[in-house]
Amino acid sequence: MGEETGKQTGSTPFAPFVRARGRYTRPMGKMMIGIAVALIVLGLGAYVGTGAVSVTALIPAFFGIAFAGLGALGLKDRFRLPSAYGGIVLSVVGLLGSVSGIPKVIAYLGGEEVPRPAASIAQSIMAVILIVLVVSLVKFVIAERRQARTP
Repeated sequence: MGEETGKQTGSTPFAPFVRARGRYTRPMGKMMIGIAVALIVLGLGAYVGTGAVSVTALIPAFFGIAFAGLGALGLKDRFRLPSAYGGIVLSVVGLLGSVSGIPKVIAYLGGEEVPRPAASIAQSIMAVILIVLVVSLVKFVIAERRQARTP
């Protein structure tokens, strides 16, 4: 897993925790890149799954590209916190657009007819992914700020 110095050995993008300066923190840059890959796959899958008729099905992929850039920035210590703040803002923007799919999917699973069920399912998956990301990023920022105050 990790050592006291915060260096990782054989970690994955979703490595649970890394020990850094006596505190636990997540490797946020790698996690954002993992989320980016998931969103790109979701966007491409939605686009192909809906018959490639609307570019709006690629919206998760566009968000994924932005998260990949933020994740790459977050790999550098100097940009770790700014990329986390950017990820929080981008996650909230994505949530505002995708959270409306959750009630539609619940209605669809309950047997009701909903317009464009594939789009609603893709929106819901994106919303769940972004909720997990925003919670992780907020926890990371809080931990980093506490660590900065501790001598």
